[in-house]
Amino acid sequence: MDIVFCSTVDLAAAIAARKISAVEVLDAHLEQIDSHNGAVNAVISLDRDGARERARKADTALARGEAPGPLHGVPFTLKDMHETSGMKTTVGFPPFADYVAGHDSPVVARLKAAGGVLMAKTNVATMLSDWQSNNPLFGRTGNPWNIHRTAGGSSGGAAAALCAGMTPFDVGTDMQDSIRLPAAFCGVYGLKPTEHRISLAGAFPDPGGAARSVRLMSCLGPLARSVEDLSLIYQIIAGPDGSDTDLAPVPVEAMRKLDLKALRIAVAPSFPGFPVAGEISAAVENLATQLRSAGATVEEAKLPRPDLHDDLEQGGALIGMMMEAAQPPEQPTPISRWFEALARRDQSILAWDRFFESWDALLCPVSMTTAFPHCEPGTPIKVDGKEQSYWMLPAYGAVFNYSGHPALSMPCGQDSDGLPIGLQLVGKRWSESRLLGIAAAIEPLTGGFRRPPAY
Repeated sequence: MDIVFCSTVDLAAAIAARKISAVEVLDAHLEQIDSHNGAVNAVISLDRDGARERARKADTALARGEAPGPLHGVPFTLKDMHETSGMKTTVGFPPFADYVAGHDSPVVARLKAAGGVLMAKTNVATMLSDWQSNNPLFGRTGNPWNIHRTAGGSSGGAAAALCAGMTPFDVGTDMQDSIRLPAAFCGVYGLKPTEHRISLAGAFPDPGGAARSVRLMSCLGPLARSVEDLSLIYQIIAGPDGSDTDLAPVPVEAMRKLDLKALRIAVAPSFPGFPVAGEISAAVENLATQLRSAGATVEEAKLPRPDLHDDLEQGGALIGMMMEAAQPPEQPTPISRWFEALARRDQSILAWDRFFESWDALLCPVSMTTAFPHCEPGTPIKVDGKEQSYWMLPAYGAVFNYSGHPALSMPCGQDSDGLPIGLQLVGKRWSESRLLGIAAAIEPLTGGFRRPPAY
C-alpha cells in the first residue's frame, strides 16, 4: 500500500481487516508531514503524542474484537476553525493564539465517534477572510504543485495537506468558495453541501460564548482525494445534531450509483461578465464533449439569473449585515433592510430551484484562474495576461453560497503551467447523494486526483 496516498475508504478497510495497524498508518502520515510540511506549511498544531496514543487504543480495540467504525484508526486533520477539546483553535488570529475549547464541536465529535484519529489542524487565512492561506501566527501555505503559488483559502492548508499526502481527508468551511477554490487549486475534491445540511455549531472559536452571527451562506464540507471519500465523510458529519437548530431534518443518503446515459448536464464555460482563463473554459467544453460521447444529454446552460453580479453584491451585503453582530457599527442596519435582503435572496434560490427541475447538474468553472503567485490581498490577478479584480476570485463559487445549492469541485487535468484545473458541479438543494453520484460517474473521464511529482 502507498499509505499516504491511499483513500480513506481503503485505509479504514485495511485497518479493520488488520492488514495494517492504525499506528503504522499514523506513523506514515507523520513521516510525510516531517518530510514535506517545512516547505508547504499546511499542517499546524500537530498533536503527535496524542494521536499516537489514540491510534494505539484503536489497535487494542480491534485486538479485543470490538466492531470498528467507518473511520476506525484512520488519521485526519481539521481546518483550524473547529472547536476541539485539548487542541488549539486559532483561525490564524493572534487574540485566539492560545484558545482551547472545552469540548469538541458536533462535527469533530462525529468524526471521533466514527473512529477517526485527529492528529493536527491545517492552516487558514486570518479569520477565514481571504482566498490565500496566510496569517500572523503560522505564516503562509504554499501549493504542493508549485510552492511559489497559493494553495487558496480559506481552506488552503486542508487542500495542500491532502494534495501532499499528509492527511487522507479534512473538513473545511465555505462561505465564498472557501472549500472549492483551494480544492481546485490543489487538484483535490471539495464539497459544499446544501446550506443547513451540516452543523455550524462550534465551527469558529468562541471564547466568550457570543451569539453565533454566521447563520446563512456558510457551510461545512469535506475535502478528499476521491468522490468516494467525499461521500463517506459527508454521510458521517451531515444531519441534525441537537446543537444547530437551523439544520433541516432531511435524510442523509448514501451516494447513488448513476449511469451517465441517464443524466442531463447543463454546461456553462463561463458566466456573463465573469472573467475566466481560456484553459479553464476549454476544460469545461472538453468535458462536455466527453459526456456527450458517453451518452449524457448535454446542452449549453441558459442561466436563470440575468445579473449574477447583482447576486454577488447582495451576498456580500448579507455577509456585512451578519458581521454587524460581532462588531456593531454606530448606525446598525435597519431590520427592514435585512428582510428586504432575504426577500431578494429568495428570488435567487427559487430561480435556481426551477433551473434544476430540468437539469441533474450544472458544469461550470470553480474559479477564474488556476493557482496564482502569492501576493498581497487585493492585488489584481492576471488572467490570460489581463489584470482582473482580486475580489472576483470566488465569484463562480459564491453564486451558489448565495443560492444555497450544493456544489463540488473536482480535478480535471492541468493547465499549460502544470497546475491543476478544477471544475464545479452544482445540483439541486438537498441532493448531495445524487450530486456525488454524478461526480463519481464523471470521475473516470477526468482522471481524478493526480499526485504532485515531488511527493
